[in-house]
Amino acid sequence: MMYKGEVIGKFRMDVVVENSVVIEIKSVERYDPLFEAQLLSYMKLGEYKLDLLVNFNNRLLKDGIKRLIL
Repeated sequence: MMYKGEVIGKFRMDVVVENSVVIEIKSVERYDPLFEAQLLSYMKLGEYKLDLLVNFNNRLLKDGIKRLIL
C-alpha cells in the first residue's frame, strides 16, 4: 500500500474479480463488524466499488453473503 509515494503497509485480499470486485471468504459462526471494516479499507485503498463477504459457515450459502458498495 502506498501513501504519498511511500510504502506504509501490505494488505492481501482473498479474491479480486476483473480488478473491480473484492471477495472476502470466511467460515465463522458469528459475524464480526471487524470484517466489514476490513473490507471497507480494501475498497477505499484499492478504489474498488463492490465487495462481497462470503461466510461458508451457514446452513444456506445465500444467508452468508453480505454485499458492500461504496
